[in-house]
Amino acid sequence: MPDQVHSIESDASALVENGPSDGTHFSPRGKPVILGINGIGLWSLYIKEVRRFLKVQTQTVWAPAVTTLLFLVIFTVAMGRSDRMILGVNFATFVAPGLIVMGMMQNSFANSSFSLLAGKIQGTIIDLLMPPLSYGELMGGIVAAAVTRAVLVGMAVGLAMAFYPGVSLAMAHPWAVIWFGLMGAVMLALLGLVTSIWAEKFDHAAAVTNFVIAPLSLLSGTFYVISNLAPHFQMISRANPFFYVISGFRFGFLGESDIGNTNTAVFHSAIGLGIFNVVLALIVYAILRSGWKLKS
Repeated sequence: MPDQVHSIESDASALVENGPSDGTHFSPRGKPVILGINGIGLWSLYIKEVRRFLKVQTQTVWAPAVTTLLFLVIFTVAMGRSDRMILGVNFATFVAPGLIVMGMMQNSFANSSFSLLAGKIQGTIIDLLMPPLSYGELMGGIVAAAVTRAVLVGMAVGLAMAFYPGVSLAMAHPWAVIWFGLMGAVMLALLGLVTSIWAEKFDHAAAVTNFVIAPLSLLSGTFYVISNLAPHFQMISRANPFFYVISGFRFGFLGESDIGNTNTAVFHSAIGLGIFNVVLALIVYAILRSGWKLKS
């Protein structure tokens, strides 16, 4: 019996070192098999996250469109008199772009803030941490899925508003619509991922949504231009990154913005927003790589 055990161990060692007898070979121990980007794993994670929110698309895509349209109805009826003009357009046309990108950002945050948190609560977080995915790939898959949801919500909201009387969604600068829309979605996806790492229950994520994301969204010039505010509050508004997303996105439709008096100011804001997202992504990557509240 000991001779048989020794023979089995010898055969196993030879199989690892030399490969099986059919000519195929295994990689040496400790040597990575997947080099570069794990495209299949990244795509699989992305599809998993997209399918998760598409299974309940009535709640995740179409419900935000209805809610945002109700915002438009309420504020145009209460504040949008037919003779009221802001930035050269009627109030409904002025407020519509801000509501579209606000819905995009909030849903991007909602999607990414659920991913890791649900795994921690359900005990399935190992399904995301064990696959051969780097931390960058894990972050990229979750953020890309959140941005996908944001784009779908933006299209649904825009479609609903296109049929609302008095709203014009003609684009003066399509590049600004695309850039600020994507940058806003990426920013909130990254913030949602940090929230998902930090939170230990759904109440924590809801608290961030109610006390941080919602106030920053509503107090960022969605329903007004900041020139109507006192100088002190104008300074506070300009410190809010949500303001640049909403005003830049609105600039793409109207060709006018309260960021500055020139198009150069909007262009500088676009560059600044991109740099802000790069720094934020590096911070999120460092937190994710540290394993904080994920591996304990």
